[in-house]
Amino acid sequence: MCRIGAIKSKEAVPPKLALELMLPQQEGHDNSGFAMTMQDIEGVFTHYKDKPLLSMACTVKGVQLVNEYMELHGFVQIAQWVPDVVKDASLDIQAMPRYVFRNYEYPEIYRYRSQKEREDLLLDTRLALRSLLEEEDNGYVYSFWPDVLTIKEIGDPSDIATYFHLWDDSSLLLAKNIVVQCRQNTNYDIVRYAAHPFFLQGYTLCANGENTFFTKNKEFQASLHRGYMGFESDSQTFLYSLHYVLHEQKWPILYYKHIITPLPFDEIQRRKDSSVLMLLRESLANLEINGPNAIIGMLPDGTMINCCDAKKLRPVVVGRTDSMAVIASEVCGLNSILPHRDTSFDIYPGERELITIDNDLEITRWKQ
Repeated sequence: MCRIGAIKSKEAVPPKLALELMLPQQEGHDNSGFAMTMQDIEGVFTHYKDKPLLSMACTVKGVQLVNEYMELHGFVQIAQWVPDVVKDASLDIQAMPRYVFRNYEYPEIYRYRSQKEREDLLLDTRLALRSLLEEEDNGYVYSFWPDVLTIKEIGDPSDIATYFHLWDDSSLLLAKNIVVQCRQNTNYDIVRYAAHPFFLQGYTLCANGENTFFTKNKEFQASLHRGYMGFESDSQTFLYSLHYVLHEQKWPILYYKHIITPLPFDEIQRRKDSSVLMLLRESLANLEINGPNAIIGMLPDGTMINCCDAKKLRPVVVGRTDSMAVIASEVCGLNSILPHRDTSFDIYPGERELITIDNDLEITRWKQ
C-alpha cells in the first residue's frame, strides 16, 4: 500500500514538514523507504537556482566515473552539498556509500543555446550517467535539473530522516515545493528507481495505487520518447503521459485527464468538444490507465496537480491556509501540519476532476 503527499508553500520549508505530513499515515504504507523531490529550493542551493543540480547515490567508483564523464563533456562543478550523515548501525537504512548533490555550469557551447537544447542536454546526460553506473551496479541518478533535488532511500522513513539530519529545524535543505512518498516498490524486487516520486525534464509525479494497463502503456510509450524508459514501476507511465501531453504536445493540462481516464463514448458524443475528445481517445487509447490510483504531479513552473482513477478507488484530500497548500492520501496528514486550517474548504477530488494549485496557492477544480 502507498501513501503520497505534497506541500506547496509561499515560504520555503524543511523536509521535516514532509515527514510530519507522511508519518501519521503510516498505517497505509509499509515503512520500507523514503523518497522526495524538492523544487524551488533555498538554503544551501539558494544562489544556484539556474544551474543544473545533480542528485545521485553511488559507490566510490561511481563518483569517479561521474567526475570523469562530466569533465570530459564540459560540465564544471560550481557547488556541492555533502550530507553530514549519522552513521549508526541501529538505523534501519540501506545506505549507499556516497551521496552527490552538485550544481554544474553548463558546457561553454551550451551557455547561449535555446531552452530546448539545454533541456535535451540535461536529459541525455542523466541517461548517459545512469547507463554508465548501471554497468557494474555503481549507483543511481535520480534527477539532473536546475532547482530540483531528489532523495530516494531504502529503510524506515524516520531512520532515513535521522541519517540525513532531516529532522533538524536548522536543515540546510529548504524548498517551496515538496512531493513525497514513504514506501519502496515492495510488490517486486526493490529497485531505487522504482520509488516515487519520478522525475523527467522538470515534471515530477507520484501515485498511490496501481495500473493494470501498464503493459500496453509501456509498449506504446517506449516508442514515443527516449526518456520513457526504465519502467521499474507501473506508475512511471503516469509521468510519461504527463510529460507527453504537456512537454511534447504542449496541450492544455485538462487533456491529461481526458487521455488517462477518458469519458465513455456516449458522453463524449453529447459534448460540444466531442470531435477533439474522440480523436484523443482513438489516437492515444494506449495511454489510458486502469485500476485504483491517485496521482500527484508537479510541473516545471511549480504548479501542482491532483487527479484520481475513473472510479475514485484511492483516497486523497487537498487542504490549505493562506500560506500553504497540502495534498495527502489521508486527512490525518493534513491535520498534523495544518491543524488550524478551515476544514470546510478541504477538497476530496472526484473521479472526474483535475485539481491544480498555482504559485499563489489558488486552487482550481477542472471538471472533465
